[in-house]
Amino acid sequence: MKYLLFAMFVALFPAYGGAADETLEIPAAEGPGNGKHVVLISGDEEYRSEETCPMLAKILSVHHGFDTTVLFAINPETGNINPNVQTNIPGLEVLKTADLVILDTRFRKLPDDQLKHIADYVNSGKPLIGLRTATHAFRCGTDRFGIDWNNFGLDFLGEKWVAHHGKHKVEGARGVIVKAHPIMNSAEDIFAPSDVYTVKNLDESKAEVLVYAAVTETMDADSKILHADPRNNPLQPGIWLYEYTAPNGTRGTSLCSTMGASVDLESEGLRRTIVNAVFYLLELEVPQKANVDYIDPFAPSCFSFEKEEFWEGLGLKPSDFGPGKSPSLGLQQK
Repeated sequence: MKYLLFAMFVALFPAYGGAADETLEIPAAEGPGNGKHVVLISGDEEYRSEETCPMLAKILSVHHGFDTTVLFAINPETGNINPNVQTNIPGLEVLKTADLVILDTRFRKLPDDQLKHIADYVNSGKPLIGLRTATHAFRCGTDRFGIDWNNFGLDFLGEKWVAHHGKHKVEGARGVIVKAHPIMNSAEDIFAPSDVYTVKNLDESKAEVLVYAAVTETMDADSKILHADPRNNPLQPGIWLYEYTAPNGTRGTSLCSTMGASVDLESEGLRRTIVNAVFYLLELEVPQKANVDYIDPFAPSCFSFEKEEFWEGLGLKPSDFGPGKSPSLGLQQK
């Protein structure tokens, strides 16, 4: 019934692109999120965050009652979504009203007028969730607004880019749940076709590891863990909570998942972990079994790098990812 009412609303107001179709805004349906505002920031060249973030936003808004805003890397000359444009994510001023941010970017080089909103957000001590390449979310220099942006992941999520621990585009990652925690409610199986990331700098005094990531034989969902492989002894942290300290001394809590490619989010267990983390970090009661069913069909693209002409040829706008829409990038599926 709730989705039927939301679908009627979509029919009446089909365009969800905000600010001249530079952002995607999805209003909250009735739910325990009570209209708290979650901002999802996409912008990576490889792992298809422009697919992941709208899908998660719809689940959070329709099933759980959060207001969501999705931001994209936009070519300022054409207005098209183009993750190869590292210097422009319009709409970051919405962070002023954000209660939680999901960061899914890679090596962004943002100008001061955009970067300041992110600095202000972390200085507020509000919670942060980082997916996959968020460990290397920015490449903006070492001291702007008091932040070492080249080490943003290390300082605010607990780790930076180190290396691929598994064989990229050959092996996958299976989550090994090691912590009984509300964030892991009903997240019984986690699998990610993207390979395991190396984690070597995580300060365990500031972190609480919930899931380790084990290298698997292949990228197939039923692939087995390579138990005898020395890369799985010890296992690499895959999902953890981290206590960060902002430049102004304010403390906050983040969750980092090195699993987070769009194809990784086909894993119901991983989707549920991220949704549960939103509730937990906002100090709301975590559902025993959160509904993480897709709102619209979701057929994610396998991770890849694409050229400028590919993105500009698609001509995608934020509203193309709104409720009732399932755009295909035309990329080879896994």
